Amino acid sequence: MVPTVKAATISNVTFVRPAKFYFSGYSNIPHITYFLIFLCFVYIMTVVGNVFLMSVIFLVKTLHTPKYMIVFNLALADLCGSSASIPRVLDTFLFDRSDIVYEDCLSYIYMFFVMVFASVQSWTLVIMAYDRFIAIYFPLRYHSIVTKPAIAAMLLFVWVVLLSVISLTVGLIDRLSFCGSLVIQSFYCDHGPTFRLACNDTSLNKIMIYVDLTIINCIPLILIVLTYICIARALSRIASREERVKALKTCTSHLILVTIFFLPFLGTNIAAMTSYLHPNARIINSTLTHTIPAFVNPIIYSLKTEEVLNSIKKLCKNKRVQQSKIATIS
Repeated sequence: MVPTVKAATISNVTFVRPAKFYFSGYSNIPHITYFLIFLCFVYIMTVVGNVFLMSVIFLVKTLHTPKYMIVFNLALADLCGSSASIPRVLDTFLFDRSDIVYEDCLSYIYMFFVMVFASVQSWTLVIMAYDRFIAIYFPLRYHSIVTKPAIAAMLLFVWVVLLSVISLTVGLIDRLSFCGSLVIQSFYCDHGPTFRLACNDTSLNKIMIYVDLTIINCIPLILIVLTYICIARALSRIASREERVKALKTCTSHLILVTIFFLPFLGTNIAAMTSYLHPNARIINSTLTHTIPAFVNPIIYSLKTEEVLNSIKKLCKNKRVQQSKIATIS
């Protein structure tokens, strides 16, 4: 049971800040142990899958292309995003540590990193869509448009802008007073459930929710949809059905990733804003939203992308050859 805790620490004349926050998390959800075991499995496989994918991209020189710079960035964001949330969840609910120090919760440790890596994942999918758009709409100019410096500049711009926006979002919580309940109805320092505990004006925080939702979900999804409308127009001009199917196959991995990432996010946020969403349903859905895409992404890119599959086979073959040479010498 999570205690009903009241804030009591006054840091200055204006703000009332607690020593700790407490998570209600999965405490009232039946059979939650099985879900947490599943979550542990998902995290292990997420780490293994994304580290493996990044290693293949790093080791195989033929994958040192703009396209796989984007894939590497997505794998990195997946790995870091999962590591920012799941270990804390397991520590909290498997070992009954439901409290977190105020500074740790807000000062760019949990809330900040979870939001940053989720937003980086979102915008990396936009850059992937751009890559596919140029490849299909301007195939002859692809290598002159989609270059390593161009993609590096895009990725750097995304990181800088998102770090700035999320810094502002989290920083605005530090101006709030928490003089009521300190129990966060979530499994981590979730932005919405945290600022709603405040007892002073939260209008700026509410505005930032809509800003973040627009930047993280709405604009990327709109850009991706517009990109695929343009891709569809380009494919309609291709006379051969076989060529259309071949071009479309290069987009299937990306379309799967977009669907897995955006649908749960949008579903949770729309349900929360337009109707009552039970806290337990929100917690379970939010957990899966933060973990499943990072778990699935390396599987999709390893199994559905011919270049990566061939690179994995090449690495395995080279390793066997090296082991044979060592055995022969010895």
